[in-house]
Amino acid sequence: MPNFFMNNTGRDVFDIGYMDTLASGDSFLHRLDPRAKLITTLVFIATVASFNKYALSAMTPFFFYPVALISFGGLPYRYFLKKVLAVSPFAVLVGIFNPLIDTAIMIRIGPIGISGGWVSFASILLRFILTVSAALVLISLTGFNATCAGLMKFGIPRPLVNQLLFFYRYIFVLVDEAERMARASSLRAIRAKIIGLRTFIPLIGSLLLRTLDRAERIYSAMRCRGFDGHIRIIRSMKAGYGEIVFTGGWIALFVLFRFSNFPLSLGTLITGYFK
Repeated sequence: MPNFFMNNTGRDVFDIGYMDTLASGDSFLHRLDPRAKLITTLVFIATVASFNKYALSAMTPFFFYPVALISFGGLPYRYFLKKVLAVSPFAVLVGIFNPLIDTAIMIRIGPIGISGGWVSFASILLRFILTVSAALVLISLTGFNATCAGLMKFGIPRPLVNQLLFFYRYIFVLVDEAERMARASSLRAIRAKIIGLRTFIPLIGSLLLRTLDRAERIYSAMRCRGFDGHIRIIRSMKAGYGEIVFTGGWIALFVLFRFSNFPLSLGTLITGYFK
């Protein structure tokens, strides 16, 4: 593993923690009840996932949701683009074999034939970008603590919600320890650009043990300071007229997008006009 990659780990996680900083904004989207944003995002993800595996153009109008929230929430576009691109290899691994399995020609663009496997592969990437963008925007407008508190209000068992909360928080512990070990390794082997497999495997085991030990100390400190399993947030949860309009309006728009292929209808209209 390259040393420069390990040394950039802390900076990358700081970017993840930057979502908590974004969540402290004061736009009208930030002030909405977390449950309204949570319901809307879950409906958005379920609607996008409900399309068939060859859907492409029908899903493009759904970009309006994350783009609108990023714009009105005053969030940085470049940050979300960078994060989506960083995790996109997972979606590539999921669908990369589709072109090998589904080889039947589905679309022809002049002399070029595109198989159904490539169409379904593009559909997977599009779904991934939409759902991940919506989830990142939700956390950046609400904060992970408030999102977990909203889940608890919906009846999700407290132990499960606390596990999610601790998982998110302990990512920072894990990466902080990884950064320390990477720095120590680079100082001991200045000329070595690559860590060998024989060295890398023990480092992973040591990283796990050090992270677990530090996590135990953090949890003990939390218990000493009165942690009782309850999630406390700064903004109180109170649903009102704004939350009803936000949730109802977006869900109605999602239903309209789901059952009406606007790009196809627009293309047919334009083509018919110029005939």
